Amino acid sequence: MQLSLPRGLARASRLVYNQAITLTAGKTRSSRTALAARALVKNPNRSLPTTVPRFVRAMASGTATTEPPMEKVDMAAPGAVPTVKYRKDYKPTPYLLNQVQLNFALDEETSKVRSVLDFVPNYEGTSPPEIFLNGRKDVKLLSVKVDGKALSESDYKLTPESLTISSPPSGTFQMEIETELRPQDNTSLEGLYKSSGNFCTQCEAEGFRGITYYYDRPDVLTKMTTRIEADKKLYPVLLSNGNLIDSGDLGGGKHFTVWEDPWKKPCYLFALVAGDLAVEKSTFKTMSGRTVDLAVYVQARNISKVDWAMKSLKEAMRWDEEKFGFEYDLDLFNIVAVDDFNMGAMENKSLNIFNSRLVLASPDTATDMDYERIEGVVGHEYFHNRTGNRITCRDWFQLTLKEGLTVYRDQEFTADMTSRAMKRINDVSALRASQFTEDGGPLAHPVRPDSYIAMDNFYTLTVYEKGAEVVRIYETLLGKDGFRKGMDLYFDRHDGEAVTCDDFLAAMADANGEDLSLMSKWYEQAGTPVLTVSPSYDEGAQTLTLAVKQALPPTPGQPTKEPVLIPLTMALLGPDGEELPLRLQGKDLGTSTVLRIDEAEKTFVFEGVASKPVPSLLRNFSAPVKMTVEGQTDEDLTFLLAHDSDLFNRWDASQRLGKALLLSLYKAASSSQDGSVEERVAAAGGVSSRLVDAYRSVLTEEGADGAFVAAAISLPTAAELLDDIPGADPLLLYQVRKVILKEVTSQLRPELEAMVAANDKALQGEYSPDSASAARRQIKNKALAYLSMLKDENVTADVLGRFRGASNMTDSITMLSTLVDTPGEEREAALNEFYDQWKDEVRLNPTLMLTRHTCMQSYYCMRERTRYVHSLTRRLRISRWLLPRWVQSIAATATDCC
Repeated sequence: MQLSLPRGLARASRLVYNQAITLTAGKTRSSRTALAARALVKNPNRSLPTTVPRFVRAMASGTATTEPPMEKVDMAAPGAVPTVKYRKDYKPTPYLLNQVQLNFALDEETSKVRSVLDFVPNYEGTSPPEIFLNGRKDVKLLSVKVDGKALSESDYKLTPESLTISSPPSGTFQMEIETELRPQDNTSLEGLYKSSGNFCTQCEAEGFRGITYYYDRPDVLTKMTTRIEADKKLYPVLLSNGNLIDSGDLGGGKHFTVWEDPWKKPCYLFALVAGDLAVEKSTFKTMSGRTVDLAVYVQARNISKVDWAMKSLKEAMRWDEEKFGFEYDLDLFNIVAVDDFNMGAMENKSLNIFNSRLVLASPDTATDMDYERIEGVVGHEYFHNRTGNRITCRDWFQLTLKEGLTVYRDQEFTADMTSRAMKRINDVSALRASQFTEDGGPLAHPVRPDSYIAMDNFYTLTVYEKGAEVVRIYETLLGKDGFRKGMDLYFDRHDGEAVTCDDFLAAMADANGEDLSLMSKWYEQAGTPVLTVSPSYDEGAQTLTLAVKQALPPTPGQPTKEPVLIPLTMALLGPDGEELPLRLQGKDLGTSTVLRIDEAEKTFVFEGVASKPVPSLLRNFSAPVKMTVEGQTDEDLTFLLAHDSDLFNRWDASQRLGKALLLSLYKAASSSQDGSVEERVAAAGGVSSRLVDAYRSVLTEEGADGAFVAAAISLPTAAELLDDIPGADPLLLYQVRKVILKEVTSQLRPELEAMVAANDKALQGEYSPDSASAARRQIKNKALAYLSMLKDENVTADVLGRFRGASNMTDSITMLSTLVDTPGEEREAALNEFYDQWKDEVRLNPTLMLTRHTCMQSYYCMRERTRYVHSLTRRLRISRWLLPRWVQSIAATATDCC
């Protein structure tokens, strides 16, 4: 499942509350306003949230209490204490399901579901235990039969949340349950619901109980056959899991389809879609020569925008075959995309359901980032077919087993499709800005939690993004070949099973003959480890000693921690910038190696080091840790930025240089009230020539990736610095950052103008979302954004002209964003023109273009944004409450500037 940050009210409450409160601890209400709003949109690699709970809007306006409401809890009875579930209490069900038949009769007022369940004993002894099936209060039970015999009400116990059969027969038997639903009234959007005229399902994590009474847990796997009947005119498309084995017309204007899934699956992977949808079809030939039918279903007005999603699906299928040997296992694969799907995307077996914004793309409506995101999300859901569907979780505590592993796989896919270095830089940047904050906050939790009240609260950045980093640790330690061996053994052992993170760890260890027992600590302990590295060079002995210490700060419920296994990828750079040969304890290691930090303190002595080197440490961000290198100077960082062959470390060096400057100048500006912010920054020494020269060397480097150059000359965001500034003033930090960028731009103007001219020339012709073209647009637009900070009339006119002449949304929205930060008639003209161009699209789909348009107000004061959102909704003649709720939150915040 692709996290649409956040998913649903409970997830929104926990994720956004965690980020906002963590960032605003000890700050004033006005500071909290800006930061809470920023937390809603701060993750650049995932889709923007479509649901933000009311308490977050209240917090942003300064009226919230300090605790969010628990949006969803398990209660034994009204007024009871919430039930806590513990991983240690896991027990398998006393019965298994051999086969399930589902029959849906969909109607306008009520829909009926008849499920036929074949039970198989899974208990010890001769006395059959009772059967407890999950249900929901909006599911109406019509009848229950066991082996064809109708049960009376005295034969079972029915509560709003469950159905219990107290005396089932011994041996195998069949149970038939008929329920009645009102999908149009299902406002939870979990289970079977109806929206915008379509029937749709969402069953992860516990939505299937909103359809029928069932073992609604991930460890009960069975084969399912689904029959759907509905009005043919209203619902010409009837889809479910597996292969289509029958279809036809019925009397009364109705028709039916029958779907058979030959693979066992848990009920959270069940899916059904019924509606009036357009389709684009294609085929894919697998590595064994089979032809798979592919289809993308969307609302008719969107059918022209699905080509990229179809191409991405084929690329993902091909990549999974080449990288892991995984061939698709059914005759067809369907994608459905609708505007009002409640989350990002869902990996239901053979029937993936998406929110439209993660499928639809055309040059005039989608940015380069949208294209990359769509490719990654389509890949993510497809990759779940193996890592999540064929092997699934024993219980929801193991959620990272499928999500962390699949995020790692979609990251690798995108890296191969685009730029590997830039994908890593973008992922780590997002991790540091958001997940590290979660790890350091009041709701910090392990990758695999030990307890929960509501499972929805653990669809978090820690489970997904940090979980992917834990998977990457295996690859770093074992190498790509060793990781593949571990994956092969994992599937040989567990294909078709529901397993645990311990099973994955065991497969990796056994396949490579390695002791990986310390990897278990990554699953058990919350928080971000802190590495302190102390290099020491002995010229006489020609040795370089690295003394490494690791520490894991206390987190709620875990005051003390044990060491974890940290791979520290490193190299030593000589005076000429070349990597030196590494020799450790008499063993030659090449020029780059991985050090295993498996104790609280560890020392490594490299021999034969003829001159003092500059260490290149934590290359490619080899572990999700915070690292301090004692004695590291600005000269060292400048050297790394200029010479390191590891592009991640070059970027990280630029970020460390920028961070040090920002913190220094912020401290100076905050300690005095004399003069303007610009004057206070200048009095403190302003921008160092070292940083400017470092940026200049990157800008003038021959053959450099434009996206890398844009990233390397970018200062750290204000959000990344807040943890380092107790009681920070966000507005002052923003102003200091702006002053620095203006000064850097003034000194680098010739280089920035040359960058614009060179990439203008290279980008002539038709738009293409390919990685090279996107990189050129990125550095060109970054240079233009910097130049606009000079407030030069000629630059402003050029940017406005580029906005008006843009042939694609990337250039259009970037130029608009640049103008928004430039007060004057050009800004107002551009915003009005953008509105006029896209107002019809907005009326059809308020989520897409209006979201993009409202984003451009991010540099306005809160009051200005409020005025603008209300103005837009009046001009569009739509209700403000039709907007995405995070946009509503902007309208609700009316106190201070960002």
